[in-house]
This record gives sequence, C-alpha cells and structure tokens, in this order.
Amino acid sequence: MAKRRVLRPKKKVKKSQSNKKVILFLGLGFLFIILFLIYFFQVKEIQIRKKKNEFLKSIPSGFSSVGIDISHHQGEMDWKKLFRKNAFDTLIHFVYCKASEGITHVDREWKKNRVWLLKNNKNHGAYHFFLPDEDPLLQAKHFLSLWKKQDGDLPPVLDIEIEAKDLKVLYKNMTVWLNEVEKISGMRPIIYTSLNFYEEKFHSTFMNYKFWIAAYSRKPDCINDDRILHWQFTENGIIPGTKEKVDINVSKIDFK
Repeated sequence: MAKRRVLRPKKKVKKSQSNKKVILFLGLGFLFIILFLIYFFQVKEIQIRKKKNEFLKSIPSGFSSVGIDISHHQGEMDWKKLFRKNAFDTLIHFVYCKASEGITHVDREWKKNRVWLLKNNKNHGAYHFFLPDEDPLLQAKHFLSLWKKQDGDLPPVLDIEIEAKDLKVLYKNMTVWLNEVEKISGMRPIIYTSLNFYEEKFHSTFMNYKFWIAAYSRKPDCINDDRILHWQFTENGIIPGTKEKVDINVSKIDFK
C-alpha cells in the first residue's frame, strides 16, 4: 500500500536579520550625523575664539571701550552674527552708522541699521558726511530729518574729510551745522576728522567740541588731549557680520 505523502509546511523567511541590518544602518547614519554636527560646531567655536583673540590683540591698550562705524560700504550687516552670544557681543561696545551726506543723499543701509540697533538696545549713534561747499543749514536739516533722535542715542557726529575752497568758509559752515543740530537735538555733536586735519585746521579752533580722530600710521595724543574722545586706529578691521573691512575705534568713554 502506498505511503501517505506528508505535506510539510514551507519554511517562513525570517525577516529579523534583515530588520536588524536596517536598524544598524540607520543607527550608524544617525551617529555619523551627530558626530559630524559636534565636529562642525567645535570647529566653528575654535574659529570664533581665534577671531576673538586676533581682534583683541589688535586693540590698543588704555581705553575703556571698542566700537565700529559703518555705512553702505559694508553692505547689509548681519547684526545677529556680529552680536551672537559668546562671540563678539562683549567686544563691540558702540556703533556709529552713516545716515546722510550733503543735502540730499541718504545712506542706503541707514534705515535697516537704525531699526535693528534700536530694537536690540545697542549703544549707537549717527553721523553726517559733510560737504563743505553745500548749504550747511540744509545739510543739518537733512541729517535731523533722518536721524530723529531717540532716547539713549549717542551724540551725533559731523564727519569732516573734504577740503573746502576757503578755510574760513569751512569753519563758518561747520558752525552753522553744529549749532543747528545741537539746538534741535539738545546734544552737542562730536567732530570726526583725520589726525592731519586736526593738527592743521582744528588744533586751536572749535575748542568747546570733542573730536574723533582717524589715525592709522601714528597714534594721536589721546591721553593728554582732553578734546580727543575716540580714536579710529584702523580701517581694515575684520568682524563677523560683513565680508568687508570695517573701521575700528577705541574710546575714553565706558560704553560697557
């Protein structure tokens, strides 16, 4: 008699090993991402520390604060990057931004810079680039219409870099601008100029004003000269937030 054929169940394909491989692969991938991020941020922190150390080494000793002055030449500033916590937030104590030039020109970055600095309570002020042969009263009114003084603003600054046809005309026109801005704002402006201009044109004039001196090849006598308040010691500063070089300044005033 023929034997009964026994039907054996087919072996089930085990998926457990395949699943383990997938889990292992995903785990290794996740671990790689974590390690990469740790490495990336460590490298970034090292770079920030290096930039901070280089920046600190460049700062002249004997001053209370460090600041920058900027205009459209620096492009659109990434202020969040500059004032990032544990980066340059404790190194930059004040900022000046260009607002105007002559009787019509408006710096294209002024409004954005002003809004961000006001919103984030940063010590800052505005400056006007003076054109000595244009109407000084109209220049003052133009500046005031843009600046619109706010509580906590630093004193306005008159930027004197251009030679006038006549020195007496320069003095007269500067006086008109300075008086008008002080009358409207209640703040006495600071005069920004080069060390050469200061020594040749202003050393015995505008005695009741404070000066902000630009000097790169030699140091002005800031300590003994009470009229010199700020010193712009380089125009080639490197800071986060812009790819362009920046003017760096030191001040006798403690803005910290």
